[in-house]
Amino acid sequence: MTQAFTTDVLIAGAGPAGLTLAIDLARRGVAFRLIDKAERPFQGSRGKGIQPRSLEVFEDLGVLAPMLAKGGPYPPVRNYAPDGGFEETAIGEGATPTPAEPYAAPLMLPQVLTETILRQRLTELGHTPEYGAELTGIDQDAEGVTSTLADGRTLRARWLVGADGGRSFVRHALDIGFPGKTMPGLAMVADTKLTGLIREAWHVFGTRETAQVSFCPLAGTDLFQIQGHAPTDGEAGLTVEGLNALIRERTGRDDIVVHEVFWASVYGLNARLADRYRVGRVLLAGDAAHIHPPTGGQGLNTSIQDAYNLGWKLAAVLAGAPESLIDTYEAERRPIAAGVLGLSTDLLAKAMTRQGMKRGREARQLDLGYEGSSLSLDLGVAAKVAPGDRAPDAPCQGRRVFEVLAGPHWTVLGESPIAPRSGLVVADLTDTDGWFADAYGLPPGGFVLVRPDGYIAAVGQAGDEAKVEAYLKTVGL
Repeated sequence: MTQAFTTDVLIAGAGPAGLTLAIDLARRGVAFRLIDKAERPFQGSRGKGIQPRSLEVFEDLGVLAPMLAKGGPYPPVRNYAPDGGFEETAIGEGATPTPAEPYAAPLMLPQVLTETILRQRLTELGHTPEYGAELTGIDQDAEGVTSTLADGRTLRARWLVGADGGRSFVRHALDIGFPGKTMPGLAMVADTKLTGLIREAWHVFGTRETAQVSFCPLAGTDLFQIQGHAPTDGEAGLTVEGLNALIRERTGRDDIVVHEVFWASVYGLNARLADRYRVGRVLLAGDAAHIHPPTGGQGLNTSIQDAYNLGWKLAAVLAGAPESLIDTYEAERRPIAAGVLGLSTDLLAKAMTRQGMKRGREARQLDLGYEGSSLSLDLGVAAKVAPGDRAPDAPCQGRRVFEVLAGPHWTVLGESPIAPRSGLVVADLTDTDGWFADAYGLPPGGFVLVRPDGYIAAVGQAGDEAKVEAYLKTVGL
């Protein structure tokens, strides 16, 4: 006899991807459980950069305000020469907000604070992660997945999402290949209290040839994050005494003094991508599906956007949409991860050879989209935006486009012949200042259909009703 379902979705891993997915499912009324094998939440700053596209995602999920309140802008990177002189490079240089792109530069927010804010939002929605719950077995059939925990409990869900990190148990249990490369050597990261450096710069000493060390003031805290090549004795060298000896050796200065170490880790520099994101009713998300070098702030952001892509699709299928909708998750997100991995490794190579850590527009993830996706319906209507593009913001009379899009629904913008219904909002916008027309460039009588994750599904005009209605049926509307 098959065990009764415990929940609809079991999420393994309560990091950024798991928490984002949980929030999205919670606001859609989907039954889920969020578990993590750790005994308590992560306490370090590993991922500290929130890129502009992720800020837009977080606005929709209702967590942007506390993130902006806790975080701050990146300081300029100050590269020191052996004689003590230095050059500074701004991160996000030339990134100016516009009506279509309200968030232009990355926000620095240590991962511990990001996760804290996400957990608080999840609590507001009536849910909490379950810690100390380690997944040790997976058995799936055509209807669902039975998961075994280390304490002997079994949980049965219709879907299992492995968001359990680079060493993912779920990925290993499914025997999914994880090809890629590991760069030579090991790196370190440590959250510390120190004196001797101003907080208005990200201080970088040395190169790959001379052993590098950098000191980044962490927004929202009084700490500095130390990064660089790992000491020869590994994590054993990440004590106060060990770090101070390393700093003197690599900087030639004895005025930079660590007084306390709050969290520290040694890790390999990997760039890897899972061969598949789905096996049956089990899916991978975040670091379980792709791991990145830390440069460019791409890993955490790509993970968040995995979850944002997957959440509405799981909810739709659970509500009766065709199960083939789930296949579009891998089809859309895996190519994105592959491209982002290339960017991260390129930035790493430049950073380690003193070519600078300048991060251009490509790091902001605003131009990533799903042009070739089966969910992008091309009706042959010319506009400034196209199916698969990110839907731009625009101030209209009384409200912004992003305020209209916010929530778990689909949206139609423009002169729409499509009727509203449960799960579909048809917005009546008054484009007083022309910002909507400037961003979207629709023809007379034109409209756009926007997905729940803020990407354009179709650009249409009068006469396209039947094609759009047929499309909507394929996504459960």
